[in-house]
Amino acid sequence: MLETSERHRVAKLLEILRACYPDVKTQLDHADAFQLLIATILSAQCTDRQVNQVTPKLFRTFPDPQAFAQADPELLERLIRPTGYFRSKAKHIRECARAIIERHGGRVPDSIEALVELPGVGRKTANVVLGAAFGQSTIVVDTHVKRIAKRLGLTDSDNPTRIETDLMAVIPKPDWSDFSLQLIYLGREYCTARRPRCAVCPLRMLCPSSH
Repeated sequence: MLETSERHRVAKLLEILRACYPDVKTQLDHADAFQLLIATILSAQCTDRQVNQVTPKLFRTFPDPQAFAQADPELLERLIRPTGYFRSKAKHIRECARAIIERHGGRVPDSIEALVELPGVGRKTANVVLGAAFGQSTIVVDTHVKRIAKRLGLTDSDNPTRIETDLMAVIPKPDWSDFSLQLIYLGREYCTARRPRCAVCPLRMLCPSSH
């Protein structure tokens, strides 16, 4: 149970984030849940911008799970090479597509339990898909969320699963998905990994790390 002062601080954090970033959505271009799943796998250790440069040709070449499952490994690796770690990503993508076909009739499942059982899919990727493609309330813990949640004093953990649990305990469920994306936007604009712009950050008065 949050103390009254901390509950008020969290409410104020959310109010400011909503005002700064009222319309947030994933920056990964996609047409459906499967494309988002593939794009999110590719986004590991890679910027969304770089992924978006790769996926148009990728999805024209491989338009559905069946095509990815039967993809020529060398062609797939060549198409996704700019995203980094292309060999392991290609392997995971082909195996993931096969699993979707064999276990789920070619449709991306809409539960965290089923998604994390797919090759190459962890909680972060699963939560991105559940939030952006299926409209579920999820907290995505990427590097920005991990860094900023600690700086804000909302968690003291470095473990993504623990951070997710800690944030779920203090952020109202209807705000989960937007909150994750708002922190990502904040991390890109103000709360950078190196030399955060604390003096001009809209959360500076509520952030223990800025004083």
